[in-house]
Amino acid sequence: MSELLKQPDLINKATEELDRVIGRERWVEERDFPQLPYIDAIVKETMRLHPVAVMLAPHEALEDCNMSGYDIRKGTRVFINTWSIGRDPAIWDAPEEFRPERFLGRSIDVKGQSFELLPFGSGRRMCPGYSLGLKMIRSSLANMLHGFKWRLPGNLRAEDLSMEEVYGLATVRKNPLVAVLEPRLSDHLYEL
Repeated sequence: MSELLKQPDLINKATEELDRVIGRERWVEERDFPQLPYIDAIVKETMRLHPVAVMLAPHEALEDCNMSGYDIRKGTRVFINTWSIGRDPAIWDAPEEFRPERFLGRSIDVKGQSFELLPFGSGRRMCPGYSLGLKMIRSSLANMLHGFKWRLPGNLRAEDLSMEEVYGLATVRKNPLVAVLEPRLSDHLYEL
C-alpha cells in the first residue's frame, strides 16, 4: 500500500478496474482474479521490489557445474538472493521504480517457472503454502483498494513516505504505514 500511496494514479487505475469488473455492490471474490490483470500486476511488482524473504531456502548442488564463469562443486550449499534478482538492471528496466505495468501482457508467473521472479521459490523446495498465500495477498489487496479510498494523512507528502526496510529472515518496513481510509462501496457491505 505504501508504494501505491506514493503514486495515487496507480490506485486510480486499480479502482477503475475493480469498479468496471466488480461494481460497487459486492466485495472481490476469488473467482474474480482472472479478470483483474492490473491487481495481479500490482501483486507481482510488490513481490519483485519487496520480497518477503531476501534469500530462498538453501539448495545443494547435486553435481559439479559452472554457472556464469564460477565453478560450483557438488555438495556446495547455494543461496538464491531474490532481493537482488528483483533489482537486477540486466533483467528489469528501471528496477528501483515501482511500475506494475511491467507485468501487463507478460507471462511472468510467481510459481517458480519464471526465474526472474521467485517470491515463493522453485522446484521441490518451493513454499508449500504459495497457493494460499497468493490467494490471501490478492484478496486482501483487491478488497482493501475496492472497499476504501486511501490517502496520506494531513500534510504528509508522497516523497516523505519512507520505504526503508529492515532485512532479516523476513523483510519488514522500518516505519509503519499511516493512511486515511474512507468507505467506497455501498453502505450495506460494511455491516457485520
